[in-house]
Formats: sequence, structure tokens, C-alpha cells
Amino acid sequence: MLYSKLLLSACFFTSISFVAAQKSFPDVEVYTLDGQKVQLKEHVSKGKISVISMWATWCSPCKKELDAFAELYEDWQEEFDVEIIAITIDTRRALAKVPAMIATKNWEYTIFSDPNNSLRNSLQFQSIPQTFLVDQEGQIVYSHNGYVAGDEYELEDEIKALTE
Repeated sequence: MLYSKLLLSACFFTSISFVAAQKSFPDVEVYTLDGQKVQLKEHVSKGKISVISMWATWCSPCKKELDAFAELYEDWQEEFDVEIIAITIDTRRALAKVPAMIATKNWEYTIFSDPNNSLRNSLQFQSIPQTFLVDQEGQIVYSHNGYVAGDEYELEDEIKALTE
């Protein structure tokens, strides 16, 4: 029991220190779905609030989170000038499924891929969905792992705090 509490405390403090230590969003290369290299920092540091969602086609909570974001995205754009960037960590082989999934889901945000795990390694997270909120100056101000219904409203509160 004591070991569990110590482990839980260590995990809690590790995640807090991670957010504090990783202030600036990393400058890494990701890819468009047609294979073109993109410097992610150019999309994140445009004076806009950015929501970066790391996901994969095989991850059910990821798809639920992105569906929830899709329902709110138009409002978030109008009210907060937010850009959502969904970055799949699917392997190159699994990437073939992504365009069809996007079309069926009707996700209107920017989709990139990180098949080499460059961003994942740079941000040092283990599981998905992993969501980052990046402020207008390119600083990570909030991160969240996993998804349960309603998490999108917690994220919305964090976005609102950046605009007040």
C-alpha cells in the first residue's frame, strides 16, 4: 500500500515537472498524409492557440476524443481562434487507413503523421491519446493523457483561461 502511494506520488510529480520543464513546443518534422515533410513549429507558433492531439487508428479513446473535438471545433475557432492539429502515430503501413477514416469521421482539422515517433520521443509520453494545449507563443501550458467523455470541456476551460 505504501509502495503504491509512493509510486502514485512519483508519477504525479513526474507529470507536473514534465509540463514545467517542457515549456516550448518542440521543433520537429512531421508529415502530411501525402508524405510531405512539415516543420510542426511553423503550424504551432502562429499566434494562435493550438490543441495537439496524438492518436492512432487502432485507439478507440483517441477516436472518441477527436469526435468530441469535432463537435466543438467550429465554436472553438469562432470564440477562441483555436487550431486543432491531430497527429497520428500509425506506422507507414497503417497510414493507408487514415484518409478514409478522416473522410468518414468528417474531421475538419489539420492531420499530420509522426510515423518515426519524432514528436512522441521529443515530448516523452507513453500512451495515447495525449493532448497538448499550446499558447499563442508556442508554450505548452496544459497536457492530458487518455480520454473519458467530458474531458473536452476541461480542455475548453483551459482554452478560455488563455483568452481572458
